[in-house]
Amino acid sequence: MLRSMITATNTMGQLQKQLDTIGHNLANIDTQGYKREQTAFSELVRQQFNNQTDAEAEIGRFGTELGITQGTGARLNSSLVFSQGTLKQTGRSLDIAFTSPNQLLQIDVDGETQYTRDGSLYLSPTADGTNRLQLTTAEGRNVLDENGNPIIFEENFKEIQISQDGTITAVPNNDNDLPQVFGLGVVQVDRPQLLVQAGNNRYSLSENLGNVQLDEIFTYLEGALRGEVSMQQGALEMSNVDLSKEMTDMMVSQRSYQMNAKTITMGDQMMGLINGVR
Repeated sequence: MLRSMITATNTMGQLQKQLDTIGHNLANIDTQGYKREQTAFSELVRQQFNNQTDAEAEIGRFGTELGITQGTGARLNSSLVFSQGTLKQTGRSLDIAFTSPNQLLQIDVDGETQYTRDGSLYLSPTADGTNRLQLTTAEGRNVLDENGNPIIFEENFKEIQISQDGTITAVPNNDNDLPQVFGLGVVQVDRPQLLVQAGNNRYSLSENLGNVQLDEIFTYLEGALRGEVSMQQGALEMSNVDLSKEMTDMMVSQRSYQMNAKTITMGDQMMGLINGVR
């Protein structure tokens, strides 16, 4: 009885984590550029109990495995799903929406490069006291160009244009002046399972990279690869969370949780009966 109760307890803890993940997805169903987290279960270590002799196995089991295999519960595995979300037209010149999955915008977070799909961008005054403007996220984080530097504009421009390949141009007020041109820092994620959510709709690298190098995780879309960038100005990508799927997964998880809780209750009752007999 004790083993069945331990197995159910282990599984209930993992089911609770799955419910937390589903709740997080549902809470971000209207978050721009949010990518849902997908969960799946795998089996924990199993233990083999041999309770038959070889002769008995040959007669009654037809060469199948001896004894009984008992598990110890389930383990939750999760991964980010970078499927394309729907586009919402805004008409705002600083709004961009990626139209290709697995592409991310590079931003600076306290000296660390992180990544986002949220294309709601803003212009903020620089902190050096000049009349220059820097391109930031809604959170105030600097957006980086293809060389990993902040994008800073001189103030004398009349509009911002962003092309499909991520080239951002500040059109000057005076037609005789040269436009200010930058390439947005965009990466293609080749191994999304190595990214983790860093909060505020940002992603960072997992701490458990081992010997994996950056160029095995990202393809930097610069130079000759610039043409692979795909984005649209004046639009925002919405969340890729499917409400019906999340609600279905939540109900299945709740039923599984109830079943494992019932297993513990029944095990406790049977142990009480055994103790009463003794």
